Amino acid sequence: MSNTTPELKAGSASFTAKAANYLDERTKIGVAVREFGRKVFPDHWSFLLGEVALYSFVVVLLSGTFLTLFFQASMVETHWDGPFAPMKGVEMSAAMASTLDISFSIRGGLLVRQLHHWAALLFVASIGLHMLRVFFTGAFRKPRELNWVVGFVLFILAMAEGFTGYSLPDDVLSGNGLRIIDGIMKAIPVVGTWLSYLFFGGEFPGTDIVGRLYMLHIMVLPAMVILFIALHLTFVVIHKHTQYPGPGRTQENVVGFPVLPVYAAKAGGFFFIVFGVLVLIAATFSINPIWNYGPYDPSPVSAGTQPDWYIGFADGALRLVPPGLETEWFGYTWSWNMLLPLLVIGIFFVLVACYPFIEAWVTGDKREHHILDRPRNAPTRTAIGAAGVTFYAALWAGASSDLMATHFQSSLEFMIHMLQFSLVFGPIIAFVITKRICLALQKKDRSIALHGWESARIVRLPGGKFTEVHEELSEHERWQLVSYHDYAPLIVRPDANGKISVGQKVRAAVSRFFFEDRIVPPTQTEIEQAKHDHH
Repeated sequence: MSNTTPELKAGSASFTAKAANYLDERTKIGVAVREFGRKVFPDHWSFLLGEVALYSFVVVLLSGTFLTLFFQASMVETHWDGPFAPMKGVEMSAAMASTLDISFSIRGGLLVRQLHHWAALLFVASIGLHMLRVFFTGAFRKPRELNWVVGFVLFILAMAEGFTGYSLPDDVLSGNGLRIIDGIMKAIPVVGTWLSYLFFGGEFPGTDIVGRLYMLHIMVLPAMVILFIALHLTFVVIHKHTQYPGPGRTQENVVGFPVLPVYAAKAGGFFFIVFGVLVLIAATFSINPIWNYGPYDPSPVSAGTQPDWYIGFADGALRLVPPGLETEWFGYTWSWNMLLPLLVIGIFFVLVACYPFIEAWVTGDKREHHILDRPRNAPTRTAIGAAGVTFYAALWAGASSDLMATHFQSSLEFMIHMLQFSLVFGPIIAFVITKRICLALQKKDRSIALHGWESARIVRLPGGKFTEVHEELSEHERWQLVSYHDYAPLIVRPDANGKISVGQKVRAAVSRFFFEDRIVPPTQTEIEQAKHDHH
């Protein structure tokens, strides 16, 4: 039985009310809470990818705070005297010694260290999957073009955050990764040597590269990630959430749950699910066992040296570029085997970041879009996405060309040539196949919308003809199949002077490429006629 008196309860409630009123009068936080709490968010499993990214970043912050208490960001040479016998007495930097201490001497240190690493991998992966969902469903269209750019910058920052953390232990793997970065910097003509000197603080590996990376990893990059996450969420609230087609869902009306209390409760529970799964993975699967690699030394580089998966595309680009591409210009050596990968990856990143504006220019579509597309109903966009994923996958696979050669018992040259073929022709093949599949699915949807579902029931007509009975669709099912907009190629029109500019011609040509192959959805007249014939 509780000993709390009614007077004490009333006093506590009164104090809480006064404190809330005091805070609201000076910050107007109540207005913000009320406005945010009324926001409605739709419910679909694919929307959880963005939440997974947010919650994994929270886990990264929590576990990283624990690790900063014990990690020493110093390259001072020392001899480790810990409990792991194979590394006992080995000369190494203080950074690696402290990492080994966290793994073997600090209670729970290895679990937290692996939790930090797995959460970082999930953070990058979930952002990538979230962006793919946004791309293939057309959620980047007006008014969300800037939010797409914010999300892409966040993806780049997440990769940079992961790489700087991956390089801190000063072991063989991290040292090899930094050596590659040093080589790329020095390959840049005129300023490359100075960039390397500025980044490393001297000739590689420098005297304090771990301290510089540590500053970036725990201060600069996290602050930028938090800033862009806040900006991204602000845009989501301002623009209201996109939703899939369904009953009662229009461009103006969002069907779902309000933030308070339903969505907030569900989000809180989902956070603990993500946290629990990450802890389970960290406790079960080992990752980055630096005690097996040893401190950084250029001599023991092995064929099994691999970067984290999200940096694999950069390593793969360096491996797949043809050898011997060097020229002497203006007294400088231009190492194209380093510069070409940078140029190709840079162009790829710029195209990805600017794609919403490119598509808006091609289509001439100025409307706001809050209803998502089915990927099949935008066949060219879906095919472009498949080509981009194939291009990225070929670069990513290139980072493991040596392991693929040993596992498949093939020569390294053959594997490199196959991956080079995949890099050049793979996106083209993926584009063509994906677009044909989308058009075939559209054609199937058109047939179903007009004639209904195949019932597999055969009947004989009075005249002796056999035919299959089709089940008629409900109005909602038919609406889902035919509700998308059919865009036609832009028509080139002369200006006031009767001339057609080069820009207009280019835009019309790209528009024809984008929309020429399409399946026109059935009109209402065709649907009514199909109903009449069916009956």
